[in-house]
Amino acid sequence: MKESEIRKYYISKIKELKKNNKLYFEDSSPVISDKEYDQIKKEIIQLEKKYSYLKNTSSPSISLGYTPSKNFVKHNHRVKMLSLSNAFDNEDLENFEKKIFNYLNKKVDLEYSVEPKIDGISASLTYKDGLLIVGTSRGDGTAGEVITENLRTIKDIPQKITSKDFPKDIDIRGEVFITKDDFDKLKNNFANPRNAASGSLRQKNPEETKKIPLNFIAYTYGYFENDKIKKQSDFLNSLKKWGFKTNEHNKVLKTIIDLENFHKKFENDRFDLEYDVDGLVYKINSLELQKRLGFTANSPRWAIAHKFSADSAYSQIRDINIQVGRTGALTPVARIKPVNIGGVVVSNATLHNEDEIIRKDIRIGDTVKIERAGDVIPHVILVDLKKRDKKSKKFIFPNTCPSCGSETIKEFNIISKKYDAVRRCTNEGFECEKIAIEKMKHFISKEAMNIDGLGKKVIENFWELNIIRFPQDIFSLDYNRISQLEGWGDLSVSNLKYSIDQSKKVSLDRFLYSIGIRHIGIENAKLLAEYTKSIKNFLSFVNKKKFNEFINIDGIGETQINSLKKFFENKSNYKIIEKLSSVLNISDLKLNKNGKLLNNTFMFTGKLSDMSRAEAKSLIEQNSGSVVSSVNKKLKYLITGEKPTNRKVQQAKELGIRILSQKEWLNLLN
Repeated sequence: MKESEIRKYYISKIKELKKNNKLYFEDSSPVISDKEYDQIKKEIIQLEKKYSYLKNTSSPSISLGYTPSKNFVKHNHRVKMLSLSNAFDNEDLENFEKKIFNYLNKKVDLEYSVEPKIDGISASLTYKDGLLIVGTSRGDGTAGEVITENLRTIKDIPQKITSKDFPKDIDIRGEVFITKDDFDKLKNNFANPRNAASGSLRQKNPEETKKIPLNFIAYTYGYFENDKIKKQSDFLNSLKKWGFKTNEHNKVLKTIIDLENFHKKFENDRFDLEYDVDGLVYKINSLELQKRLGFTANSPRWAIAHKFSADSAYSQIRDINIQVGRTGALTPVARIKPVNIGGVVVSNATLHNEDEIIRKDIRIGDTVKIERAGDVIPHVILVDLKKRDKKSKKFIFPNTCPSCGSETIKEFNIISKKYDAVRRCTNEGFECEKIAIEKMKHFISKEAMNIDGLGKKVIENFWELNIIRFPQDIFSLDYNRISQLEGWGDLSVSNLKYSIDQSKKVSLDRFLYSIGIRHIGIENAKLLAEYTKSIKNFLSFVNKKKFNEFINIDGIGETQINSLKKFFENKSNYKIIEKLSSVLNISDLKLNKNGKLLNNTFMFTGKLSDMSRAEAKSLIEQNSGSVVSSVNKKLKYLITGEKPTNRKVQQAKELGIRILSQKEWLNLLN
């Protein structure tokens, strides 16, 4: 399919989504099922991942929820109404808990507050001095629609709360829904209970909303200055005392095994409930831990939605191909007989790595179970041995790179003391065509240089036409030649040129990330940028091979240093960065300038109590301070934990640097 045809098809899907959004959210008269609607969204996201030059402000990958309707007043949430990350199997749950322990830097006894995930509409209620002041929809997570009068029609929502312990200012959040029985009695033409709840809430006339038997269950808070309630379960009890309904199936569980068992049982029993649910929500019960764990860009670290059964199907493996990634990783991909899984025709499935193929004994010709579990990339779950053909062939993983012919190896992990599961091409430069192309795709990606209009397919096309071979070629394109190519008009060429010109101004951390050095992600790139200060200094470190100095950076270890060494052993990589630095305006990393610790520098020595170095560093940076890795005259505070390094303490004393205990340091933040 030509690029112009792809764009046309993509726009048609966006228009289809917008049309159904209007029918669903504004007119309350959907013409397709929820499953069909979700399928449109999934297809759009799939197209964007496959063809990165596709982008639209109405895309579900950009917008969270839906844009507030012009029919309602817009209201900004004081605390964002973020979506939850999803778990689809037991491994996801275990990883969720591991991430919590890693962030806290220790294992702690956890309790989980568990509740069904009702398939309804989220709403936020703001109470001041016991009175309901404003009610809003979720909207796009940042701002919602003011639907106060509509929410007032719901019998479960108190208009006035007189309890003495009710907070003076609080946002109560919960789910608006309609029961299955009440939905069946409705004469309105709503497609399903969720649509009935959504459509009813967004009526212009509250009297119309009043006709619908809506329910409200409260489950959390947004804005709330709390110093008394210690647990999520206690908060739920308080909600009941204040006059709110909570879910009768709420419970507190202690272990991942408890969560798994409850999920298994509840999945079987859910059809007997009076309302629709699509999973379970697990929240860390301790509100103090919730506060410490905080949020990522899109979701809280302390909660996860455990969805019910994923879509799956059986198909036959026709062949196995090897894909070569940016870091040289060789990924086996099964080419399968096309099969419909959850409304999507699937013809490829990842096999992850060589070890997975051996462990599952996957062969060409096998009938296998394919699963799509919240991911656009389907994967092979198991082999149906009963259907194994005698002609099935074992797959021999290549010892040489299928792209450049270089040796492939499994590296020894110095931390785990084991060989990696992934086999890699040993080429570290642009001599390997597949690696070079993938590095270029990474370079122009949103998180890196963010060059709009220069997507993955364009990179592949320009490579085939010998227009680009190295990242610096992007900044000296022959636009006259490009304008003559199929699918490129004056406007698209002009937009591309503008986007490239805009990208020339880039911060040091984003640039270091864009280079595509293995193990140097966004956070590690920031650490390197903070330490080296400028691209000139960074190149000086590399040129003088002073990599071992980076060990002084808190968060940079042997793994990262070895990756840097290997990357720059290839002299062409240094030349590429040198050339890029001459055509780009690479600025120093900008830090927050409004916090309590502004212009103060800190260094840690010794083990911190109940806190990881990462969490402590995050606290300092959130408050506009900075963390350094060595004792020098620029250091203002040395924070000592358990068993501090005597040498660092002595150096600080000699330089007159103030030495603080962990408790004294935390007091600076209060």
